[in-house]
Amino acid sequence: MGENDQERDGEPLKLRDKAYVSFTERLLAREIKPGQFVTQRELVAMTGLPLGAIRELIPRLEAEGLIKTVPQRGMQVAHVDLNLIRNAFQFRLFLEKEATALYVKTATDEEIAEQRERHEAIIRRAEAGGDETLIEDAEDVDRLMHEAIIDRLDNDIVSKAFRVTWLKIRLIRQYETRIQNHILVPVMQDHLKIIAAIEARDPERAAAEMSAHIGNARNRAMSY
Repeated sequence: MGENDQERDGEPLKLRDKAYVSFTERLLAREIKPGQFVTQRELVAMTGLPLGAIRELIPRLEAEGLIKTVPQRGMQVAHVDLNLIRNAFQFRLFLEKEATALYVKTATDEEIAEQRERHEAIIRRAEAGGDETLIEDAEDVDRLMHEAIIDRLDNDIVSKAFRVTWLKIRLIRQYETRIQNHILVPVMQDHLKIIAAIEARDPERAAAEMSAHIGNARNRAMSY
């Protein structure tokens, strides 16, 4: 699931990048909670990294909307609220409709077949009663499909922005609608509709199915 703390893409991570990985992992593990106030010293203690790395980390977290500075109170981790939900899903919709239409035209038959098999395997496991790693594996299958579609744009700025938004989606799921047994199969079935349109090489239908999928996810999040 998580990226290696020591390297990414075979290259050693700089201290500030290690600090970012450590912060986001602790955020997803709920060791750091949305809305919580934190100090630089507390982040040093949590991550085990030097103060200089934490100081370099803060502007990135602020730019990505993961923390904000509150006058006279310090740094506050982003809240999971209706505004975050609305903004994150709207951003996804803008990006992924265009990316899906392109993916239809450029994905190989082998890639598409692999995506289908991953999703059908998750559904088979769910229908068989599930197992202890099913939720985690389903979240990986979910993420990998969306990342494959976004990365087909071959735009580093978009890919990085998408991954920050996906981190926020992960937070929303943790506190609102994390993929659980009762919604796991519907989510996978949403994906299979997208995959069927990709298999048919129909960009308009695929973009429409992606829009419906993102809308369903947004509605679940806003209903909790």
